[in-house]
Amino acid sequence: MEQKNIKSIQEWLPIQQVQATGTILLKNHTMVKILKISSINFSLKTEFEKESILNSYKILLKTCNFPFQIVIHSTKENLTNQEKEIHRLNEEENEKIKKIAEKYLQYLKQLNNSQKSSRKKFYIILQSDLANPELQEDELKEKYLKIKECLSRCGNMVYEITEKKETITLLQSFLQARSFAYDKG
Repeated sequence: MEQKNIKSIQEWLPIQQVQATGTILLKNHTMVKILKISSINFSLKTEFEKESILNSYKILLKTCNFPFQIVIHSTKENLTNQEKEIHRLNEEENEKIKKIAEKYLQYLKQLNNSQKSSRKKFYIILQSDLANPELQEDELKEKYLKIKECLSRCGNMVYEITEKKETITLLQSFLQARSFAYDKG
């Protein structure tokens, strides 16, 4: 009987090392940097603001003459804590506030029971293909600053992930979706 060579997850992943700075060194000696992007509620913006945001995104796509990947990480969210907090706040004497809170509680319970509540987190992944590791760090920093400048015009905040632990946790959340069924924070 022929035995199949089964690869371990470490062999399968292209990751060689997550560095102390949060940068990922791949097995092919390229570096990857993950940026966390804050979201904006586009639907709450005025038409003028929406047009301005879209124009800023066009500028981003035109000025960033390097490849990058946008990742949207969606996780189911448990709304039990929000329900408890509203129950606690619902001890108001005002009847109108009580009625509004009760309707909102019913809505939260419905969302939680149907598991349709989710939280979306946005990331941009940058990669450097330069041969020199020191130059790769500089190139990634330059790309980060360019993206940060462009997205700040749109109203997004851009955060550079600079800690090894945060990068590892993020990679685990991408790879182990079942164990991260409900976002803890």
